[in-house]
Amino acid sequence: MKNKKLHVTGLGQCSWDYISLVDGYPEPDSKCEVKDCHEEGGGPVATALVTLARLGIPCSFHGVRGDDEAGRKIAGSLEKEGIHVNNLLMRENSASQKAFIAVERPGGRRTIFWKKPSGKALSEGELGGDFLANSSFLLLDGLMKDASIYAAKEAQKRKVPVMLDAGSLRNGMMELARECDYVVASEGFAKDLGWNEKREAFRKIVKKSGFGLTTITRGERGSLTFRAEGIVETPAFDVKALDTTGAGDVFHGAYIYGLLQEWDLEEALKFASACAALKCRCLGGRAGIATIKEVRQFMETAPLR
Repeated sequence: MKNKKLHVTGLGQCSWDYISLVDGYPEPDSKCEVKDCHEEGGGPVATALVTLARLGIPCSFHGVRGDDEAGRKIAGSLEKEGIHVNNLLMRENSASQKAFIAVERPGGRRTIFWKKPSGKALSEGELGGDFLANSSFLLLDGLMKDASIYAAKEAQKRKVPVMLDAGSLRNGMMELARECDYVVASEGFAKDLGWNEKREAFRKIVKKSGFGLTTITRGERGSLTFRAEGIVETPAFDVKALDTTGAGDVFHGAYIYGLLQEWDLEEALKFASACAALKCRCLGGRAGIATIKEVRQFMETAPLR
């Protein structure tokens, strides 16, 4: 793929995030002073595309937003990164997706309160027949089930590889995952699927489920990737985390970058781990997303856990 013009298409969530840093999560019926406040664009697929854009890969985003201030900010934040948003459709008289995130200090653990957009989900017909034109890769999060399944099947027809960000085992995710070449799952999704730390047993579950190459992201414990030949364990880089918001989203984007460069699987996963770690040093899901130069410098000196 390195000798052709690359382009990644994403279909899924976009959000406007309000993030606050706190000294520990508060008890009910208490007050909590925040130490820092930040707002920026978010959402799994949208943030993964921002990662790819900063690494030099052109991207286009398909999704929905409201006609509110948050929707305008969402679109503007993606356009600022050079991401094509012609297919980020605005729903009239509707609210955009928003998230309110409390980040604990120290350690960077976060609690997310979020609300779906109130407008109608993207439909198959709204994607158009050329939505994968010139695409080298398709990234999905499965929130808009019907459009996602349709997109994955169309990508398979065109031999465009597909990655699924499997955050939770919501309706339609099993069917969608079977249509994808790469499944990158949270531990919550994996546990719902049967993950209980027995690695070989889970590899058999992945195979029986009909999934492609499947990775479980595990935060500071790194990731596990299950393939026919065995299991690849990728450690996390040792950083002082301020905020883990968006680390998984960044991992997905950086993983796709490595695959597009035709790196070995182990190299692509290590690079994705480095990008996710760098992000954790800043407040917000996107503020700490690095350039390729910054990632390479980091990987030369940063210790692994």
